[in-house]
Amino acid sequence: MELKEKLGKEFVITTELGGTNGTDIVKSLEDVKSYLPIDALNVIDCASARLRINSFALAHIIQSEFPDLNVVPHFTCRDRSILGMQADLLGAYGLGIRYVLATTGDPPKEGPYQDSKAVYNLTSIELIKMISNFNRGLDYNGEEIKGQTEFFISAVAPPGATNLDPVIERMKKKIEAGANFFQTQPMYDLEKTKEFLSRAKGLGAPILLGIMPLKGLKMAQYMNEKVAGIDIPGEVIEKLKSGVKGAEIAKEFVKEIYGLAGLAGIHIMALGDVKATNEIIEYVRKL
Repeated sequence: MELKEKLGKEFVITTELGGTNGTDIVKSLEDVKSYLPIDALNVIDCASARLRINSFALAHIIQSEFPDLNVVPHFTCRDRSILGMQADLLGAYGLGIRYVLATTGDPPKEGPYQDSKAVYNLTSIELIKMISNFNRGLDYNGEEIKGQTEFFISAVAPPGATNLDPVIERMKKKIEAGANFFQTQPMYDLEKTKEFLSRAKGLGAPILLGIMPLKGLKMAQYMNEKVAGIDIPGEVIEKLKSGVKGAEIAKEFVKEIYGLAGLAGIHIMALGDVKATNEIIEYVRKL
């Protein structure tokens, strides 16, 4: 069954693939094959401004190798002009891509290519609107194109933000622009998650909550200090200090949020850790 048909009807599990910084994609395909059954696989678009193979191209290759797998490539505003975005989207559709996650993209200063120039010709909301226009057979200017696309559009949201008012407002605008569902940043705080879902469920768009199994105490401390919108509670820090594995903490958290109103599923971001991802998938499927 297609992802878009499952959302809101079944508890959905998705994860993501980082891709490779070259032409050797053997390991990437091996990782895809190693995952337990999932509802969709995301392919990132040069996250943290680090070189990775083009997300649309890799998504096409994965779909060719695994035709029953729904693939959701990320597409950022960082690197492309309005013209370039449109050309890439039409090319992706021609390659059989039917899902896309529209996002702003991390600035070049976060990566190793300091001479790289950010474009940011559009905001993520404007990008969603562009994709939605293509679905209606219109280009950025509202002019008719030959044929139309059928993209199912994903957007992102930061549920851990201190102030949820602007988060909910942006989610509304993304839905108005054409977003079909949301995938969020990772969460660790149960009460904040409940508050976010309580406020967001009225928007009517399915939400996949981000789940990131922490690799250790240093990673947790780094994310708390350096990553905006992510707050790891003291109790989680204490568990890590006592030797509890990140995957175990993630499973406990999923058990607590499973069945909450407004939650359509989870999106696992394990930074390439296939074993941890599979542990969580196996656990959730038994709930």
